[in-house]
Amino acid sequence: MNGRRYWEIGGFIAGIVLVVFGAVAIFMGATGFTTTRDSIKQEGITFGPKSDPAVAKYASQWAGQQVTNGDQARAFAKIMRMHTLEATGGLTYSQMGRYQSAAKPNDQAGTNDQKAAAKDATGQPIANAARNIWVTETALTTALNVSYMAERLSVFGVVVGVALLLAGIGFLILAFAVFGREPQEKKVQVATLGGAPAPPATT
Repeated sequence: MNGRRYWEIGGFIAGIVLVVFGAVAIFMGATGFTTTRDSIKQEGITFGPKSDPAVAKYASQWAGQQVTNGDQARAFAKIMRMHTLEATGGLTYSQMGRYQSAAKPNDQAGTNDQKAAAKDATGQPIANAARNIWVTETALTTALNVSYMAERLSVFGVVVGVALLLAGIGFLILAFAVFGREPQEKKVQVATLGGAPAPPATT
């Protein structure tokens, strides 16, 4: 078996492998896409009314509707962040102290100084409740943003699968073309070396 035949067989193998990988990538991407959307729907998240400034800013077209896809999940995460900033006076988690301030109990910035913190009946510092809102907000918005990312990755997987599938088909077509051309070339060489063909026999 000469080197050319090895290349031709390699073309067939490469084409088959790419077709298989492409089909698997498309299947996995489609499965991930539907799984992500099903998981989002199970949470039963619904956008507020358009009268909510956050909804009007990030999801006015989905006001009152259920969150069912990655784009909507990402928009809802932005709404939650805006609501949290409103609840904490525009302060983020890192800008707020761990404890409620004794001198300024209504100041959501709080304090990290235990001596300056307000104390409960047992003398322990009282936690800054406004700061704790960010713990819940971060957990929920992270899950929503991950849903958006998972949906985008699923779409990317389908696109890559289609590309692999087309590339594999291209390799197979090329390999078939190479295999099909060799016998014809040999026929031409035989006809050239052997001279004109003999006339047909007559009866």
